[in-house]
Amino acid sequence: MTGDAQYDIAGLAERAAGRHVVVVGAGVSGLVAAREMARLGIRVTVLEAAGVAGGAIRSGEVAGIRLDLGAESFATRGGHVQTLVDELGLSGDVVEPDHSAGGAWVAGVPGVGSAPLPKGGILGIPSNPFAEDVRRVIGWGGAWRAYLDRVRPNLRIGHATSLGQLVRSRMGAKVLDRLIAPVTSGVYSASADDIDPAIAAPGLNVALTRTGSLAGAVLELQEQRKSAPGGAVKGLRGGMGRLVEALAADIAERGGEVRTGVAVTEIVAGDDTEWRVVTDLVEDEEAGPLALDADAVIVATEEAPARRLLAPLVGSGLAATPPVAGPAVAIVTLVVDLPALDAAPRGTGVLTVPGSHRAKALTHATAKWAWVREAAGDGTHVVRVSFGSIAEDPATDGLAPDQQAELARDQASKLLGVEIPAAAIRGSRIERFQQSQPAATHGHREQTEKARDAIRAVPTLGAVGAWLSGTGLAQVVPDAKTETDRVRRAVLFRDQ
Repeated sequence: MTGDAQYDIAGLAERAAGRHVVVVGAGVSGLVAAREMARLGIRVTVLEAAGVAGGAIRSGEVAGIRLDLGAESFATRGGHVQTLVDELGLSGDVVEPDHSAGGAWVAGVPGVGSAPLPKGGILGIPSNPFAEDVRRVIGWGGAWRAYLDRVRPNLRIGHATSLGQLVRSRMGAKVLDRLIAPVTSGVYSASADDIDPAIAAPGLNVALTRTGSLAGAVLELQEQRKSAPGGAVKGLRGGMGRLVEALAADIAERGGEVRTGVAVTEIVAGDDTEWRVVTDLVEDEEAGPLALDADAVIVATEEAPARRLLAPLVGSGLAATPPVAGPAVAIVTLVVDLPALDAAPRGTGVLTVPGSHRAKALTHATAKWAWVREAAGDGTHVVRVSFGSIAEDPATDGLAPDQQAELARDQASKLLGVEIPAAAIRGSRIERFQQSQPAATHGHREQTEKARDAIRAVPTLGAVGAWLSGTGLAQVVPDAKTETDRVRRAVLFRDQ
């Protein structure tokens, strides 16, 4: 028999209602996975070790203003996040960045200081090194060196595996150090030498071979992007935390449960069920730690705890510790009463030449987002100062809270070119994140495929999250849906 005829359609709803799935982790990947289960009537329980759901999407009040403290936007590519937003009833609150203040700047340029980051480009690579905004950053000497890319022979450049090596050989050190390195450090928290251009800029290698130069390849990709609908990123009025709240509410409406402050210590094979999920929560001293029986488990934590939980269950194909540790990143959010910042002196934010400052980037949130500006009020500004990369831990580590705020104030003053007096700070808050290894780094794809193969060999086990999909909601959301569908099929049809 083929198609629906081989299944007892009438009994599927009853079968789904009789199944229980536990999701470990309440970041967006875990909440999406739980919602996908609950949409078919499967009972789902989400367990989150932290006191709140959201993972890298964090929100909270600073000086009485509710703000994003982690991820502040989502990439529009693929339309996956927009579809989710639409389904959750948040379409009317989708907002685009305010471009009236100009774009980002780059700071720490030798002999220049700060300058607007050239418009266009791919990962900071210019299509025209003699464009005024490019030449301002790299100088005449840098521009002429970059021009040699146009006349150099096309020697297997279509097979480039290192962005840094590619740019250095084709356009020279000034383009690499002053334009590309600030972008890869700010976006990926990684060195350009460790970034695979085939992953970070899909289509670049093919365009290189076709056009014969790096500048020509960038120009070709720029033209393709111009024809693509919509902007690159969007946000939510009131902050991305609203997405987390909407997901949790939708799960609850479908009969699911999201429990925070409950850490999973072990997953073991159950006696009368597929799995037994053991937690650190002791509700009854005599009964011991709370344990939940489950027909399937989806692990949606960061990489280190995910591997620790899954490795004993899937055999030698999955190491119990990450092969490469991801970067630690800290974001200090400052609310500042300073009308001098009304002019947005550095546009929507600043990236830094690695090694030039203790901070790697700054976002002027009140210049970038109209809703933040409205919430803050006249003369009040919100700036987010970022620290940390693969190469070094955040400079805020080991400092007392007041010292962290002072470091952020000092760096913000330098990056914005406006002195921010200590008395102008109305409030501050720091959030530290242990990020996954960037998906665009060398070897990551092979490591991910090996981990996925090991996990997927066990039908009722799943794993989702940025360490597998790559960072960013545009990658996390569709990956979580795909993996959940695989596990869901095993839960519903394994006995058929």
